[in-house]
Amino acid sequence: MSLQQRHSDPAVDVGWEHTHERKGFFTDSSICIGCKACEVACKIWNENPQDGDYELLNSSYDNSGGLGANTWRHVAFVEQTEDRIAAARESGRKLVGLGMPQIGPPSGTPANGTAPAPATSTGPELANGHTLPDTPEFRWLMSSDVCKHCTHAGCLDVCPTGALYRTEHGTVVVQADICNGCGTCVAGCPFGVIERRDDGTVRTKEDRPDHVTRQQEVSNRGVAQKCTLCVDRLVEGQTPACAQTCPTTSIKFGEHDDLVAQAEERVAQLHAQGMTEARLYGANENDGVGGTGSVFLLLDEPEVYGLPPDPQVPTKDLPNMFKKAGLAAAGMLAATAVAFLGGRK
Repeated sequence: MSLQQRHSDPAVDVGWEHTHERKGFFTDSSICIGCKACEVACKIWNENPQDGDYELLNSSYDNSGGLGANTWRHVAFVEQTEDRIAAARESGRKLVGLGMPQIGPPSGTPANGTAPAPATSTGPELANGHTLPDTPEFRWLMSSDVCKHCTHAGCLDVCPTGALYRTEHGTVVVQADICNGCGTCVAGCPFGVIERRDDGTVRTKEDRPDHVTRQQEVSNRGVAQKCTLCVDRLVEGQTPACAQTCPTTSIKFGEHDDLVAQAEERVAQLHAQGMTEARLYGANENDGVGGTGSVFLLLDEPEVYGLPPDPQVPTKDLPNMFKKAGLAAAGMLAATAVAFLGGRK
């Protein structure tokens, strides 16, 4: 089995052989319209409690702020002026010049890797032939964020109770009835996705679904929560609620390798339109988490979307740390023995 095959299948990579294909998301931010239908669908299907009062934030037209224990899909709103748009296209043009890992220059690009001229159209084309209402002077960047379901998942690595596990679809899921609320996984996630559910989210009988008891609601207090990639729908052969609901197909669900191929094709298409700022996030199996199950097409640098540019699984350096600690311990024992023998003499 090749290194690439091993990284594309996280369950195999951690020694769990199975016959299921790895499932995941491809979120194309270039066609996200910020409707937040995915947020609503996720909350309804997973019966997640309300987060705040949903008033508009002072920082943007967003009203939910970010991912959390009660919000497993979040759509960001980022305003960009002409200067930032130009900077995004210039940074993307440099990536194209470097070959952009896994993505060749779009058709019409000279052999030296020079990217095409900046786009002059209003915005990226949607599936129906329409374009987003961007202008050369202003645009919205909207992108639906979600758990990355990493190949090497830091949250899973550090969980002391086994509450987090890898499903047969390659996704990472929390078993709420096993989680003890220690919060170790919160620190283990390089993306800040997983959180413990706040103690104040126990709903009243009127607000709680009929099949959910108060005891079940109370038992989830302080328990870690995040996206499950709708594992309960996957076992029934259904599409996750967010992808099922997305009106522009910005959120695509399917087999991971197929989605990466679609993502690369879409980037090449946008580059051919002059949108050199288009780039992939999470598709590189050589990054610090071995690639992610949720792949994103971004129109600016990851930091603009609140994503780390070089995510690293916290347990990556454990072998070297143990080795160094062992050498240090051996050195201390040797020094102690020498001192003891010297004292006796």
